[in-house]
Amino acid sequence: MNRTAALSALAIAMLPAACRGPGTTADLILTGGQVYTLDWGEPDLHGKPAPDAPFDAEAGWHPDAEAIAVSGDEIIFVGSSGAAEAYRGPNTRTLDLDGATVIPGLVESHVHLVQLGQFLSQIDLVGIETEEEAVALAEARAAELPPGTWILGSGWDEGAWANHYPTMDLLSERVPNHPVYLRGLHGFAGWGNRKAFQLAGIGAGTQDQPGGRLIRDAAGNPTGVLLNRATLLLEDSIPLPTVEETMDHVLAGLRVLAENGYVSIHEAGSDRRYQEAFERLEAEGKLPLRVYSMLAARDPGLCEEWIEKGPDTDAESMLRTRSVKAFYDAALGSRGARLMEDYSDMPGQRGTGGADYGFPAELVRRMILAGFQAEIHAIGDAGNRAVLDFYEGVLGEDPGAADLRNKMVHAQVVHSDDFPRFAELSLIASMQPPHVAEDKGWAEERVGPVRIRGAYAWRTMRENGVRLAFNSDLPGSDWDIFYGLHAAITRRDKERQPPEGWYPDQAMTPEEAIRGYTVWGTYPEFLEEHTGIIREGMWADLTILDLDPFVVGSTEPGHLLEGRVLGTVSRGKVLYEANR
Repeated sequence: MNRTAALSALAIAMLPAACRGPGTTADLILTGGQVYTLDWGEPDLHGKPAPDAPFDAEAGWHPDAEAIAVSGDEIIFVGSSGAAEAYRGPNTRTLDLDGATVIPGLVESHVHLVQLGQFLSQIDLVGIETEEEAVALAEARAAELPPGTWILGSGWDEGAWANHYPTMDLLSERVPNHPVYLRGLHGFAGWGNRKAFQLAGIGAGTQDQPGGRLIRDAAGNPTGVLLNRATLLLEDSIPLPTVEETMDHVLAGLRVLAENGYVSIHEAGSDRRYQEAFERLEAEGKLPLRVYSMLAARDPGLCEEWIEKGPDTDAESMLRTRSVKAFYDAALGSRGARLMEDYSDMPGQRGTGGADYGFPAELVRRMILAGFQAEIHAIGDAGNRAVLDFYEGVLGEDPGAADLRNKMVHAQVVHSDDFPRFAELSLIASMQPPHVAEDKGWAEERVGPVRIRGAYAWRTMRENGVRLAFNSDLPGSDWDIFYGLHAAITRRDKERQPPEGWYPDQAMTPEEAIRGYTVWGTYPEFLEEHTGIIREGMWADLTILDLDPFVVGSTEPGHLLEGRVLGTVSRGKVLYEANR
């Protein structure tokens, strides 16, 4: 029997009796593709595929199905193209995959969606390497707007620029009549012109903020850049968008993510305005993707209201709110991450964290005890240890809180003694493969050759039995799935450097990388029983790719960067189809 016939026979044999034979009609059939269901055992902690995986040690990976039939939001058949024809009816829509690859729908498990929507209308500074280039873009935007209008942009790399921060001088000279604020790539630095500083009332007498500081000249005058939480001094003076404008930003961001193959996003820090926008869009039936909203611990009033209401655990809802996001420390690039010992490239500096950075420990503790999952941002080794201690203390009060699937987001620099504690505390490490590609040029300078061995350490996490979820932290990093997979598998940047990868012993296999962006991402949102695997009875959440990431990731991983998303299906609805 050939492979197609075998697939057909197996698929029919495995179907529930109610789904076999005449009378079962699909709303949608995807046929003629290479389907990887992920409906096999997990790889071991070193990345070796499970015995039942569609993998051969000599031949490598191969798909385990060709076609999928969908009724409503549910998968009713997985198998061969020939057998799928039994589900065709007069109103069935067919997507001819023409050899394209289908994987479970992508999950973006740590995003700043509203910022993405705003970013789309602002000056794009990603990849800008000099102050002069950024100023020229601000000057061009100012020429289009009335004097006094705020000029906003984001994306200059505060880590790469940390040894030569810009000043307000050139920006003020070229754009004197508009307040300008240019946000750093990851949000841990901000750069403004003189008019913006004046409107915010920031001057020589302005005190540094807890968890943040102003860059100053020898006379103590601000030079134009604010670091870490000091950015709020200026950001709080920028007029906020209305809720209606925020709704538009949400929809703009979701459209972009649907076009990039995502079926679910986890918003990392919803304040009252964000939350109202999400709730109104859900009430109006306008959310095209599932939104898993993490309440911002920096909005204590909103959190208190949700403590009274309790977490939203309705798996069927397009918007669920059952988590809280908090920051323990700042970023490594701006030397704000909290370290146990001095920064290797700045003696005397150990970063900032905890109460000094505004970490609301008591509020987060109360939310966990009220049944809310917590996600806590921790970058430095001291920051990660302190958050591990915090979780240990809360679990000591209520051991059942371990079932909330609490998270450490970034877990970027971890002491060797602390890796086992993640699994002991049932924590998920929510990590960003693109950060390796973006930070490798300066990260070792910050922490030195010893501590760097515990940084961006995905394999070490896996070997210690820690659950992982991969994401981009957009808009701070490129959310293109092929970039994320390439970074996870090769630990190289978009120029495919360094050739052998940066600390390649920490790399993921193609299967692990794909799981990190699919089924492993469903676990933090408590939906692994509904999605993340292509199987009869599961939601029809599917991403269609123009290349096979299992094969290409194994044989020619550099070519992943050439891949394209061809389609996105969310709960049976075709949200996006690319022109071929």
